[in-house]
Amino acid sequence: MRVFVTGASGFVGSAVVRELLAAGHSVVGLARSEASAAALLAAGVEVVRGDLTRPETLAAGASGVDAVIHLAFDHDFSKFAESCASEQRAIAALGDALVGTQKLLIVTSGTGMVSAPGRPSTEDDAPHAEGGAFPRSPEHAAAALAQRGVRVAIVRLPQVHDTRRAGLVSFVIEVARQKGFVAHVGEGSNHWAAAHIDDVARLYRLALEKNVAARYHAVGEEGVQLRAISEVVSKGLGLPLRSVTPDEAPGYFGWMTAIAGADARSSSDTTRAALGWQPTGRGLIADLEKLEWV
Repeated sequence: MRVFVTGASGFVGSAVVRELLAAGHSVVGLARSEASAAALLAAGVEVVRGDLTRPETLAAGASGVDAVIHLAFDHDFSKFAESCASEQRAIAALGDALVGTQKLLIVTSGTGMVSAPGRPSTEDDAPHAEGGAFPRSPEHAAAALAQRGVRVAIVRLPQVHDTRRAGLVSFVIEVARQKGFVAHVGEGSNHWAAAHIDDVARLYRLALEKNVAARYHAVGEEGVQLRAISEVVSKGLGLPLRSVTPDEAPGYFGWMTAIAGADARSSSDTTRAALGWQPTGRGLIADLEKLEWV
């Protein structure tokens, strides 16, 4: 298949592109900079120049392909609400280009954006309601397109990692360096789901080839305890480990406060059965112990 991929030069996107090319698919990638365009061209990817703030460039990329994988998101959290609004417009623009075509649009979401208090979230669980304190809602934008007849699949990501990056743990590391110590909330007994980047890339390919409108959880580990994560980061950075109270957490974690204290366990049993997907990559702690910053 010929596939348009937004975020094609990013951490997850570049792995997905490699997976697609290795399986014989052709890729059209969105690039917002000369460096990204050059990297994609070198990898054998056709390039469309543009970004999420220019919806017309997304529509151009989505025309003349067999399917679209949307991975792009601006991770500048100093303007998080603005980035979320751009994402909403981008998904709408991609959908506009696909209305009436029956071509699949794969939209990226997160397991942490699902409501499942007291248990691991599943593929059947709905995303958080719109209009709450957390402004990101790609699945609601996708649902609006589905009502217009666009065939939409959702891939929910946990903490995606290798020995270079580790999802939100990368921000935990950045904050620890700024503050001079590593912290977890309370006893750090809450959990984050996780998956190795290679397993995640394979899941996107399988979802593309399955070609059905469904929700998938790219979860290799149902939940890794935050205290265990914090202990590895503390050791790697050579910084002390401390517990902070929920009242102290905003002063330490900032925008990440709610996520830092959330118990975000997630199951992928339905996804594994539907796609025949079996994660084989290293676990989050094993990769953290070998991070390049250590």
